[in-house]
Amino acid sequence: MSIENDPALQAAFRSAMGNVAGPVSVVTTHAAGKPAGTTVSAFVSLSMEPPMLLVSLMRGSYLLSLLSVGSTIGVNVLGAHQTALATQFTGRHDERFVGVDWVLLDGAPALADAHAWVSLRVARLVPVGDHVLVLGDVVNAVSEGAELPGGPLTYHRRSFGTHQAH
Repeated sequence: MSIENDPALQAAFRSAMGNVAGPVSVVTTHAAGKPAGTTVSAFVSLSMEPPMLLVSLMRGSYLLSLLSVGSTIGVNVLGAHQTALATQFTGRHDERFVGVDWVLLDGAPALADAHAWVSLRVARLVPVGDHVLVLGDVVNAVSEGAELPGGPLTYHRRSFGTHQAH
């Protein structure tokens, strides 16, 4: 049996990864005159020189279907007070922006009260397993929302929470 088809290994890996707290963000783009976005917990700083970020999107995601090299995306790092927003952006793609305050910033939707904002220009799309790694060149970064109370929103053991510095 190959590693890819080993249900026991997949279950053990899922359980192990559930013990890793990750930041929660809503990744957005603006295509054909409409906003699109999805909640992700798999993104990471890739490089400081030049500034780059990596975002992992499921192969079948609607947001991914709108992206190509050169597209603009926004990474809205959510604050602890935005659990409902994180949940809303996991629902039907045509209902995700209903009732959400946002502005177009650097060509992508920036959500109100986000903990931080990073806009990217897609440099590469790299298929890996059941996801596609989106490598993006940083266009802008804003961290004014980090001053809001409650810290960043995290995802750990299948639930939302936060982290406070000691």
